[in-house]
Formats: sequence, structure tokens, C-alpha cells
Amino acid sequence: MPTNTPPPYFPQNQLSPGDERTARKLRLTFYGCGVLLVAAVAAVIVAVVYLIRSHM
Repeated sequence: MPTNTPPPYFPQNQLSPGDERTARKLRLTFYGCGVLLVAAVAAVIVAVVYLIRSHM
């Protein structure tokens, strides 16, 4: 038995470009996460090299 309630609201403009300020913040966030990821990988490599050299 169908009800008379409306369907849930789904915004239709999520893929439309936002304002430039929001796009810049999002870009900076992605670049910042990328820099942190690269720094973490570099730290792991340095730590592994340090551990290997300390045992020789």
C-alpha cells in the first residue's frame, strides 16, 4: 500500500562547480594530504635505513 509521503530529497547540483574559494580550499587540502603522505613515506624509509645501518 503506497504512502503519501514525498520521496527523500537528493540535491541535483552536487557535480556543478562551486565557488572559487571552496575549490581552492579543497585543492589545498588535497595537496596538504599529499605532502603529509610523502613525508610519512620518507620518514619510514629513513627509519628503515637507520635501523639497517645500526645493526651492521
